Amino acid sequence: MIELGHASDRKPPFRYAAYARVGFSDTDAQGVVYYGRYMPYFDLARTEYHRHLGRVTLGGVDFAMRALAVEYLAPARFDDLLEVFVRVSRIGTTSITYDHAAYRIDEGDGEMLMATASTTLVCIALPERRAVQVPETFRQKISEFESS
Repeated sequence: MIELGHASDRKPPFRYAAYARVGFSDTDAQGVVYYGRYMPYFDLARTEYHRHLGRVTLGGVDFAMRALAVEYLAPARFDDLLEVFVRVSRIGTTSITYDHAAYRIDEGDGEMLMATASTTLVCIALPERRAVQVPETFRQKISEFESS
């Protein structure tokens, strides 16, 4: 399976990251990434993190966004290369909270933190659309990866 992300120990406590390139359609009239366009970058990193753990679907359950908090620190521009880090910061009974950090990667100039986010997703039973416990197998995969 081809992943768009990679395991990484460059930015502890993060253990996983995915690359994203800023497209022209991601930018606004000021020439910077429109604030709402960071969510797809965070979603990409989280999805690739799940893929790395061997999970894209979990049978009759899935995750729905419950809460999102973003802090914007610097503007990204068209064609910037972003490395978006993700980690699980908390697993509750029915929810998982992820932390994200998006860095612009500059050849020769290093990197700059562009935005951080915290997202909470609730595990739901798809037929009933109600909250259910996060599957134990998924909890174990996360725990093993985050603690290795």
